[in-house]
Amino acid sequence: MQFMEPLGVTDSSVEASWNYDGDDWRKDFVDTVKDLSPGAIRFGGLFSRHYKWREGVGPVAKRPTMRNYFWGGKETNRVGTHEFVDLCRRAGAEPFYCVNFASDGEKRFLTTPEGNRTGDAREAADWVSYANDPDNKERKQNGAAEPFNLKVWQLGNETSYGGNRTFTLEQSIAATLDFAKAMRERDPSIKLIGWGDHGAGNTLWAGELLKRAGDQIDMVAMHMMGQSPKRSDTVLKGLLYQNDPERAWEELGEMTGRLEARLKEMESVVAAQSPQTGIAITEGHLSLTPQNANPILYEWLSAVYHAKSLNLYQRHGAHVKIATAADFNGNRWTNVAVMLQTPRGVSYLMPVASIARLFNKVNGTHGVQVQTAPSSLDIAASRTDGKIYLHVANLEYKRSVEAEFAVTGMKITGGRVHEIAPQNLRQYVSQDQPDVFKPREVALAANSAPKWRFPAGSVSAVELDVQSV
Repeated sequence: MQFMEPLGVTDSSVEASWNYDGDDWRKDFVDTVKDLSPGAIRFGGLFSRHYKWREGVGPVAKRPTMRNYFWGGKETNRVGTHEFVDLCRRAGAEPFYCVNFASDGEKRFLTTPEGNRTGDAREAADWVSYANDPDNKERKQNGAAEPFNLKVWQLGNETSYGGNRTFTLEQSIAATLDFAKAMRERDPSIKLIGWGDHGAGNTLWAGELLKRAGDQIDMVAMHMMGQSPKRSDTVLKGLLYQNDPERAWEELGEMTGRLEARLKEMESVVAAQSPQTGIAITEGHLSLTPQNANPILYEWLSAVYHAKSLNLYQRHGAHVKIATAADFNGNRWTNVAVMLQTPRGVSYLMPVASIARLFNKVNGTHGVQVQTAPSSLDIAASRTDGKIYLHVANLEYKRSVEAEFAVTGMKITGGRVHEIAPQNLRQYVSQDQPDVFKPREVALAANSAPKWRFPAGSVSAVELDVQSV
């Protein structure tokens, strides 16, 4: 999944993606997103606490500007429901929204200089009708004769993170039931994501949410940003890493252990209450100082964290149904998947997106257990009829690692390696070299037990052709 949120003056984000001269999405942006091929794109985030969806539909000239209370400045509402769905359809992604969930309980949005910016269950339900009712007159009047059929909606964003400013657990569950009932009355087929991450006392909300509202929830949401180094003498602050890049690589590899601990905790709580409910990681990125702007995220040094994170989510794919490893797009923040040169120019994939693209395009449909592997290789495996896929990160900073492939009960008849392997792990992507992390494809030698030597710091997707024996 990718996660789009208007970020005001902090990062032009959505506004920077729009070509006002052509009155359309920037072509370079659409082409880049299509190449990235995310399964879904979510629109929302903290911005959803004061977002009014009706301000983003109808004639463009009549759409009001709005204050961005979280990220500063004004938003034009030029990108609304129709435009966002259009982007997703053109990129082959499923669009879904984080609704204004009564502002997650933040009372300040009841009385702002712009009026009441909170949203109730009826407003969310009306949005479902606008998007999905084949006979909705308002949508038809605004130029969309056919329904959008938006099947996934998220209730609440970081609801438990606000302390005494946002809902308590009890209030959040009550609102979940209220919103779910109203929205499902308009379209019983929709899938709803409820908020289940940690609240006061460091307790997950998911358990009590599923106990009392589990019949209304298809997935529980958690976020995986805020992953910061714990070493007191860390080099992952500002530009310190440039003096010791190998140490930075080591620290980044360590940090994914906390992701796995958090994920296992959520899995345990969900399994105890509602095993069929999925986990949705609807936000997640590497959090380093300076906040959202550390330059290491341009460099291949960050690849060890991104590849291990994505492999972790795939290995837990029985429970994790939605996962994201970066914010989506921007022109200033570095923790994004797609970087934009503005006002015109090129869009390009950051290292995290280059890895996500590789793993997404060379991937199976069912998980496979990796029985043995060299300790320096982090591997997630999958299969589709006649093929086995391996996502491999070499965790060694200086040393290549050789592996021999074997599949229990099957004969390997051929294969390919799709590899991103910069000779210098300080290599970086920029508008001047947007394709520097494009993978190369190499055929495996015809052999019943083929081998491959993974270069130091490389990230690869191995595609094995197999036959049953």
